[in-house]
Order: sequence, then C-alpha cells, then structure tokens
Amino acid sequence: MVSQSASVRSAGTSTLKKIDDYPAYLEAAWHEHLKPSRRDAPKVISLFAGGGGSSLGYSMAGFQELLAVEWDKNAIDTFRLNFPGIPVYQDDIAQLTVDECLKLANIKPGQLDLLDGSPPCQGFSTAGKREFRDDRNQLFREYVRLLRGLKPKVFMMENVSGMVKGKMKIIFADIMRELKASGYRVSARLLNAMYFGVPQSRERMIFIGVRKDLGIEPSHPRAEKNPVVLHEALHNITNSTQDILQSKYPSETLSYKLLDKMKSWEIGAKYHPNSAMFGLKRLDWDKPSRMVLREDGGGASCQCCHPTENRRLTIPEVLRVSSFYSAFRLIGSVGDQWSRIGNSVPPLFMRAIALHIRHEILDKVSR
Repeated sequence: MVSQSASVRSAGTSTLKKIDDYPAYLEAAWHEHLKPSRRDAPKVISLFAGGGGSSLGYSMAGFQELLAVEWDKNAIDTFRLNFPGIPVYQDDIAQLTVDECLKLANIKPGQLDLLDGSPPCQGFSTAGKREFRDDRNQLFREYVRLLRGLKPKVFMMENVSGMVKGKMKIIFADIMRELKASGYRVSARLLNAMYFGVPQSRERMIFIGVRKDLGIEPSHPRAEKNPVVLHEALHNITNSTQDILQSKYPSETLSYKLLDKMKSWEIGAKYHPNSAMFGLKRLDWDKPSRMVLREDGGGASCQCCHPTENRRLTIPEVLRVSSFYSAFRLIGSVGDQWSRIGNSVPPLFMRAIALHIRHEILDKVSR
C-alpha cells in the first residue's frame, strides 16, 4: 500500500517542532557524523551511493557503512573525499555478484542490518519526459537481486514521486511485487524532506521493508519539523567572489529590468521569444527552496534562482538548502557539483529515516 504520510497531511504547526537556528542545527548534525562509530552500531550497505548524501545521513544517525556501490567517476571521487574509510565498489552494479558484495563487506547472508539504495530515477521523474521504457526504470532489479542474496534485516529504497503517477504506476506495482516476493513485509509512502529539517520541498517515495521472519511491521517516520524557509536557511551564508561569478547568467541574455518587474523569468520569457532562459524561477525568502535538480547547475533553465539577485544559487547556498554542512567537499565543475547535490538524498532527510528504522525496527529485533 502507498499513501501520503498521514502526519504530513494532518500535522498542524502546533504539532511540529521549530528549528530556531538552522545553521547551528546543521552543524550539530555534522558533528554527529564526525563521531567514531560504536562497535555495536547498526551496519548498512549503500547501493547507487552517488556522492554520499545518504551515507552522510546514516553516519549522522550512528550507522556504520560497510560498502558503497557506485559507477560515476565524479560521484566516486566525491564520496572517497568525504568518506575515506568506507570501501567502494567502482563499476556497473550488474557486475557485482552477491558473493563479492558479501566478501567486500565481510559479512554473511542475513547479518546485514540495512540495505540502502536509490536506483537512478530519471525515467520516473516528473521533471523529465517520464519514458515508460527508459532502461533506468529497470535498475531496481539489480537492487532486488542483491537484496535476495544479502538477506538484510531491513531495506530502504528511495525514489521519486513520479513513479506513482500515470502510466508509471505499472512499474510501481511491479516493484512492490518483487520486493514482497523477496521475503519482506513492505510499506511505501510519499514523504517530503521539508518536514524533516531540510529547507527544500522535495517529495520522495520511501520503501521500507522488514524481513518476514523477524515478525515486525515496516513503518515510516512521522513529520517532525516546521519547514525551514529560505531566509532562515541562508542566514550568515558565506559566498566567495568566485561563487557569485559562477552563479551569474550573461547579462545580454536577459532584460534585468523586466526580470525585476515581473518577478519571474518564466513570465518574462514571452517578451524574449528567442531566449533559452524560459525555465528560470525565483525562490521566495519566506518559503522553503524548490527541489534542487541536477540539471540546474549547467543548463539554461534553473528553478532555484536567488530571490532578489540576478543569478542562480551559489554552490554554498545549494549545499545549505540541501542540508549538507559547508565542510562537505565537492569537486569538478559547477555543473558536476550541482549534479552531486541534485542527485543526492538530503542528509537530514536520510538521518530522520535512519533513526526511525534504528529505533522502531532494528532495536526491537535485537531485544
């Protein structure tokens, strides 16, 4: 069964906690990540690990990561820069056998606490063409193959909300059948990261499964926090001159006077029919950021443009609204760095999910 989290639908502001100082809150979570793992920490393997957004969330929640699987070079280089102690399998996941995965993680089938994974979701995404036959829609089968071989106590799989819209529902039903047939009780819910400390409206489908022999029903975290708005998120942000320069668009492509008057490049585009800048949108100081997309950093369109300045957000600002602390390191071009952030699960979002799984499921297993 899939549903919007009831807590997200019905929770009023009186039931949600307010983050009074978001930068300090984010820094405190970062320091939790820096603490050495306890010997009895729950163990996780991350498939489709990307640059490490999920891994950072698990680390903040006190998990120990045994292995990360990824093939993109910039993502791997970014991951290794931030998580030098975690082994990385650098290749196509289809080439990773169950035996090799077990050997790299130094575990036996059934010992792993949690298998994490975010199979590439561009084929499902409402931001793209949503191609039903997109090969990326089938990468979840590699996740299922390893799930059946590793037999973890719990799994968590994340994907975009578009997989339950229109014709994509057929693929969603197929995913649910395969996960349940793997020997797990499975629950899937739409959760929005902005209710879990992330200053960004980012709705995601979260699958949580518990191995049937453990006798525990899967569940999801309830909405926790009032959304953090942009002016709170970017309080005391530090941008270098280079950050600002890299975030600007060439002035000849736009009439900035028209931009300021209309408050939106989308509206202004009809006065510039030959301009490629038709997809630009300003953010609002009094609302959370829109969803950060990987394409926003390198293309002519961007839905995360500064509320008052004629530019997209800088990399430090994008890190902040995606709940990455400023010490998290990125490499490559601005486009590469946007891709790493846009493709990542926001760390504070994953921390909330991981803490829920730890306290409400894994702790019950170990009692």
